[in-house]
Amino acid sequence: MGIAADIAIIVVAGLIGGIIAQRLRQPLILGYILAGVIVGPYTGGVTVVEVHDIELLAEIGVALLLFALGLEFSLKELRPVARVALIGTPIQIGLTMALGYAIGQWQGMSWVHSLWLGGLIALSSTMVVLKTLSNQGRMGTLSSRVMIGMLIVQDLAVVPLMIILPQLNDPEAGLPLLGWAALRAALFLLVMVLVGTRLLPWLMRYIAAWNSRELFLLAITAIGLGVGYATYLSGLSFALGAFVAGMVLSESDYGHQALSDIIPLRDLFGLLFFVSVGMLLDPAFLLNNLVVVAVVVLVVTLGKGLIFGLLSRLFGYRNIVPLAVGLGLFQVGEFSFVLARVGVATNSIDANLYSLTLTVAIVTMLLTPLLSGFTAPLHSLRLRWFPAEPVQTVNLPKAGLHGHVVIAGGGRVGQYVAQVLQRMGLAFVIVELDFRRVEEAKRAGYSVIFGDATQQIVLEAAEVDEARLVLVTVPSVFTAQLVVDAVRLLNPPLHIVARAEGLEQMQTLHQQGVYEIVQPEFEAGLEMTRQALLHLNLPISEIHLYTDQVRQELYAPLYESHTEYTSLSQLQNVARLLAVEWFSLPEQSGLVDCTLGECHIRSRTGASVVGVMRNGTFTPNPPVSYRFQAGDWVAVMGSSEELTAFGELVER
Repeated sequence: MGIAADIAIIVVAGLIGGIIAQRLRQPLILGYILAGVIVGPYTGGVTVVEVHDIELLAEIGVALLLFALGLEFSLKELRPVARVALIGTPIQIGLTMALGYAIGQWQGMSWVHSLWLGGLIALSSTMVVLKTLSNQGRMGTLSSRVMIGMLIVQDLAVVPLMIILPQLNDPEAGLPLLGWAALRAALFLLVMVLVGTRLLPWLMRYIAAWNSRELFLLAITAIGLGVGYATYLSGLSFALGAFVAGMVLSESDYGHQALSDIIPLRDLFGLLFFVSVGMLLDPAFLLNNLVVVAVVVLVVTLGKGLIFGLLSRLFGYRNIVPLAVGLGLFQVGEFSFVLARVGVATNSIDANLYSLTLTVAIVTMLLTPLLSGFTAPLHSLRLRWFPAEPVQTVNLPKAGLHGHVVIAGGGRVGQYVAQVLQRMGLAFVIVELDFRRVEEAKRAGYSVIFGDATQQIVLEAAEVDEARLVLVTVPSVFTAQLVVDAVRLLNPPLHIVARAEGLEQMQTLHQQGVYEIVQPEFEAGLEMTRQALLHLNLPISEIHLYTDQVRQELYAPLYESHTEYTSLSQLQNVARLLAVEWFSLPEQSGLVDCTLGECHIRSRTGASVVGVMRNGTFTPNPPVSYRFQAGDWVAVMGSSEELTAFGELVER
């Protein structure tokens, strides 16, 4: 069957490798690469025959990978960490290339191969880092935003590296050849900006008008690969054209749908690419060069880790951020495979350098979850050995903090809570590590401490021992756990309210003694459902019954494992059943011109009138002589059945 049989072997092997990687909680690309090693020409058993043909198909995977990257690219993602991402990342790439050059010279490589090695190890793995952060519950932390910002710029740097490094094959050409390549790239970008931004959106609008999903998918695939091929014919990189086409489409109205449609195709051809990468890995090379590989892995891990950590510190990040960034971005990434394939295709690197880079990349990827997990323990150890950094405070009252609320996290949720507490005249202090958010809180006039809420010295500055309540508003359960542990050491009986993203996180936080746990997405969805049911004129009693049933089903595993949480939930349900509802009195209502005593509301419905709003004036707990008028808004408290009965009384 020729290449058809090879594709079948690759897809089945990739599926098996992906399942194994998923079970081990590793990125799928590692399973694909290992599958490629097994079906490659260097191992026995079932083997792919037409390796070269598969490599050609894999080039489509590279183009689609960069096309999707262009569709996903957004400057908005870089704004919160723009300085370290846009300025620090190029510095990091330069320093890491110098490190790779030194390693190459130590290994006796030529200066060209040494520079290639530096370029190959300069890139980190976006896929591995995102998977690791997600598994550790650290998405949304300041360190994760710094890492993602630097990864985006690294991914973009693949394009110029793919243009510049192959030109080193002809050192006699020197700078003129590199300059000509840069000029061609600039001309291509200019044409795409002037022509592509007008032509491609018009073409997509014309095709979208047919409402054919199949034709739309074909169109975006043709644009990505077609522009890439045109770029190749002009002497530039095939992948560069695909990337720029993606960037142009991302600014149109069809960017999101194009990305949604292209992802399955990208993943399928990406499978061919990563398996083809694994097929070129020679296990015998690893065994024969075990010492060299181990030394290079150690040098890359320590060197890149120090570079990332020092740069983070240089750009103003303190506490745990430099350590987290260093231990998170030390690995060699998947785009290094793309760059290495370009090196092989242009005869810029030999099989020995390719195998060394590939082996080091796989080993460092596998080490990432393990080493990244040491971030918190190493940070705690550092605080024991070295004095803590000074805590900066803003707008704290001169008399100190007493009976206040400590808000751990100054994001949108934290600042919204602060706004409400400020209006109510209640004392509070925000603890935030993101300097941008600290500045926002400062402009709003809030009391704020610039520091890490997971550290005792920061919580001491927030006077946690004098606080009435701690609100942990950060989305990361990893950070929330550290905050809870630190608070418990300083003030064990203090009540803590935290947010969680799922039931597993709720159980984890409750086991640590968190008093109340909130799931923002669930509560928002439930409230939207309640509002929808109210607009559909369903009885209030049925709405309460439904929402309580949904809560019971969601939290059932938590209730079963923690009896005290069941008691707390029951008290909350009772409070919800004794809800306050507002009713407007129409002119035809029998309550109009009737006093509270004459209406006998309590005996007729069981509900209690707790307030009346008339012409903008609120009267709490009106006396029995209070006479109702048309247009009054009456606040009534009672069970769902009692509120329903009062609603029926109003309409009589």
